[in-house]
Amino acid sequence: MKALVDIWHRVRRSRSVLVSGGVLAGIVLVALVGPLVSPHDYLQTNFDALLQRPTASGFHLFGTDDLGRDLFVRSMLGVRITILVAVVASIVSLVIGVAYGAIAGYVGGRVDAVMMRFVDTLYALPFIFFVILLMVAFERNFLLIFVAIGAINWLDMARIVRGQTLSLREREFVDAARMTGVSTRDIIRRHIAPNLIGVVIVYVTLTIPQAILVESFLSFLGLGIQEPQTSLGALVHAGVNQMEGASWMLLIPAALLASILLCFNFLGDAMRDVFDSRSSR
Repeated sequence: MKALVDIWHRVRRSRSVLVSGGVLAGIVLVALVGPLVSPHDYLQTNFDALLQRPTASGFHLFGTDDLGRDLFVRSMLGVRITILVAVVASIVSLVIGVAYGAIAGYVGGRVDAVMMRFVDTLYALPFIFFVILLMVAFERNFLLIFVAIGAINWLDMARIVRGQTLSLREREFVDAARMTGVSTRDIIRRHIAPNLIGVVIVYVTLTIPQAILVESFLSFLGLGIQEPQTSLGALVHAGVNQMEGASWMLLIPAALLASILLCFNFLGDAMRDVFDSRSSR
């Protein structure tokens, strides 16, 4: 708890974190509240307003798509689903990667060698094709997207956590815990894991954009989120087909996607600077 409070105080002093976090929070807030106050539903079609340009008339702030559906509501739904998929997938990779890397780094020896050779083997596999095969085999299950994207990202997390653990296990407080008879599991849980919080937070903020790009790529290929649900990648895919006659269908979702990615990247870079400045003291 003390470590989390210390992290919070340092983060509050970073202007980049506050700005990028504030913009991201604003986008999420609009995505949550906007569809609730809009008179339109994301499934509602209006064949009298096909491909209507963005206008305040009829409250079509982002215009309509080729089925007359309000693009604002669908874009906000896309923001929700895109961020949800990315965050949940990052949590999956966080849980697997931290546990795997901490065990490999602390135990060391042959166990570490075998575990990391397994990671190296998985790195050699074309994971994007593996994900595509999963999506096809399991009929594009919504929950499978979380697991599939998380299964890609945990490898990097495991390597980073393992490297940090190799350093932490030589520290005096770990030696003291080992000499007093504390079990390996408790040492990892009480002494190793809390000291990985900074590195994990930074890396999660940098892996969320990767998860967003993978989800958007799958949706762009038609293998991700399926109708009637949507995501920013699916909206960009739909906008490409209407690019010449209805450019707003492409530009608006693409701008939202780019803004979210930039916010997470700036947030990750700023968080890394915060923790680097702490470690240099």
